[in-house]
Amino acid sequence: MLRSVSMDEISNGKLYSSSDMVRADSLGCDGCHECCCHMGNSILLDPFDVYQMSQGLHVPAAALFNGQLQLTPVDGIVLPAIAMTSDKDQCSFLNEAGRCSIHMFRPGFCRLFPLGRVYDGTGFSYFLQTGQCKKEHLAKVKVRQWINIPELKRYEQFVCDWHYFLKDLAKASQGLSPELIKTLHSYILKVFYLTPYQDGSDFYDQFYMRLNDAKKLFL
Repeated sequence: MLRSVSMDEISNGKLYSSSDMVRADSLGCDGCHECCCHMGNSILLDPFDVYQMSQGLHVPAAALFNGQLQLTPVDGIVLPAIAMTSDKDQCSFLNEAGRCSIHMFRPGFCRLFPLGRVYDGTGFSYFLQTGQCKKEHLAKVKVRQWINIPELKRYEQFVCDWHYFLKDLAKASQGLSPELIKTLHSYILKVFYLTPYQDGSDFYDQFYMRLNDAKKLFL
């Protein structure tokens, strides 16, 4: 999601790699879940996020759209996002105790917090969102340890390639008729999110096969 703010407004001005140390660790949330509330449609999901949720909850990806996920337009493309509950305006995956029920396979957006990503045209760096975590004293932790995801380099490449694909797609869709744009959005949702990824086969290999096909069609 494009943000029209300067880095000085939302960060300490420093950029980090996965090997750097950063003050991001709350050392336990102590029951606080403010970062999971009042988020609107900002917790956007990439294909790996939805794949992980589907695998972790043992349900088809389509079942997640029965209240827990929603579709939202982002920079010209319609994408899945976590839905907030109508009563408490909090993440639909929080349990009654206010704890994350999908913590082991939570989305990349949540894994990063209070970190964010800033893209430079070819890749991205991490930055610390200052004042976002309500805990006053955060401990230092290595970025890769904080994100805690297998095959981090492959994951980072996937995140980068997905981001720039969406950016190119949004640009290519400018001027298309409403009917063609609707077809494009349906294709992205079906091919990258709803069509199951085969168990026992590498997710990234399957994703890049779909990505290459999509690029031939739309870019």
